[in-house]
Amino acid sequence: MKFMKSGKVAVILNGRYAGKKAVIGTKERGYGHAIVAGVERYPLKITKNMGKKRVAKRSKVKPFIKVVNYNHLMPTRYGLELETLKSAVTLDSFKEPSQREEAKKAIKKLFEERYNSGKNKWFFSKLRF
Repeated sequence: MKFMKSGKVAVILNGRYAGKKAVIGTKERGYGHAIVAGVERYPLKITKNMGKKRVAKRSKVKPFIKVVNYNHLMPTRYGLELETLKSAVTLDSFKEPSQREEAKKAIKKLFEERYNSGKNKWFFSKLRF
């Protein structure tokens, strides 16, 4: 599909991560699918009277990576350009559990940097429906 491009934000529709936001990564197989990296657990709300330690704890993001069929993705108008995301998540990262964990750690670092810088606030907020 032409509009399912790398860097586009989509919402997962089916399965364990239904209702979660994810960024479309690469596409390496012949059928209609996308390798996505998304947010499994969103950061919690922060108020001004919280201390640094509590803010740091509540700013954590838990990511996931998954190969998803296009039928189970709903693309949004938003994009999230992360150049290092493409290198972090490839089909090779699914071959072994240890590689998968390494990829998740890399994505976690990217997502937390992006969240702490204040960019893409919409991506790091829960879907309300």
